[in-house]
Amino acid sequence: MDLRIENGRILNIDDGLAARAGEEIIDAAGGALFPGLHDHHIHLAAYAAAIDSVMCGPPAVGTAEELAHLLRRLNGESRTWIRGVGYHESVAGFIDRVFLDRLIPARPVRIQHRSGRLWILNTAAIEALRPSADDPLERRDGQFTGRLYDSDAWLRTRMGGRFPNLARASRELAKWGLTGITDATASNNLQTFALFERARENGELLQSVLVMGDDSLNGVRNSGPRKFHLHEAALPDFGETVAAIARAHEYQRPVAFHCVTRTDLSFALAALESAKSRPGDRVEHASIAPPEMVGLIRRLGVTVVTQPSFVFERGDSYLDDVEPEDVPWLYRVAGLSGIPVAAGTDAPFGTANPWLLMQAAIERKTRSGRILGLGERIAPESALALFLGDPEAPGGAVRRVAVGETADLILLDRSWRKARENLAELEISVTLKTGHAIFKA
Repeated sequence: MDLRIENGRILNIDDGLAARAGEEIIDAAGGALFPGLHDHHIHLAAYAAAIDSVMCGPPAVGTAEELAHLLRRLNGESRTWIRGVGYHESVAGFIDRVFLDRLIPARPVRIQHRSGRLWILNTAAIEALRPSADDPLERRDGQFTGRLYDSDAWLRTRMGGRFPNLARASRELAKWGLTGITDATASNNLQTFALFERARENGELLQSVLVMGDDSLNGVRNSGPRKFHLHEAALPDFGETVAAIARAHEYQRPVAFHCVTRTDLSFALAALESAKSRPGDRVEHASIAPPEMVGLIRRLGVTVVTQPSFVFERGDSYLDDVEPEDVPWLYRVAGLSGIPVAAGTDAPFGTANPWLLMQAAIERKTRSGRILGLGERIAPESALALFLGDPEAPGGAVRRVAVGETADLILLDRSWRKARENLAELEISVTLKTGHAIFKA
């Protein structure tokens, strides 16, 4: 079939359309054409910063010796801050300021845990941040441990950090066929929303963006759900959480809960039940979703936005460390029947390549080849659908290539029959945003 685009929309789909004078013609060469993908859970500013950082965890770094070698090499290459990401304690245990000082005593180093919640700093970095009596830096017996939890905003302010340039990250996403994203950062506010809007207007950000965030976005047109980032060890006041849900709902704004433990999920569902959930309310990750909680999710009509890519990326650690009774309920997909389910990469805390996530959902294999959740496997078509939902109604009806639809499109380098054999191996030939190419192979 031939397809014509005009004024950013699909005008015709027919067999043997005649080209008009001056029209650009893209030869699909038998490749499959789909709507552009939407990543329903990503942290774009953090991803943009991570692109310019060094990976300090698996699979790039697997041992204490490899980490030491990497940091010493970086110490000899530059005099600026060393910024590492993706650390996991399987590499060298629960590292701290003393560990980093032994390797690099004279220049500032900060390394982020792969959870995104923790930064580990050496003494030079702590001194550069000008510690004070009320700072969030962890201390034990009056000494800095080098650990900084859940304090990105404070860290950014102390470092004089600016919102990162999104151009390189946006173009990476376009290469994988992404024409839209939902930024799921809980600390997003009116200022962040304005920065994303400006990046769209000046061409720095090629994708459309739905911005989750705090209460300041209640009533803001085109903003995303009110985000609650739960931490099992320090859950918020239940009554205040229910009240915050109700405030968002008054503005017809759904809510989204970060849930990576049974306790997180139990708290979120109880709060949603108390506040009376509404369509569009979401659970992010649902990392552990046992059957009794799945039943409540289904009854409440809540959407799940999950990351089966972690089965591949972190599955071996899960199989070794997670309680055996929880392993069958990790990052479920097939077992969530009757529930709207969509996917997001959670980049930079997971791979930013959605096709790798899809293949992980199909195979359910860890990096070493072990199977995690055989019964959660899904077909390639279902995996693709995880990224084809409406940004404001993920997990619902998938967008289609049809006359009158916006020309946000991706052209694969092969037919779907060939592509579905291994989605991780396919490449994108062209990504179109409202009919304009934002990526060409």
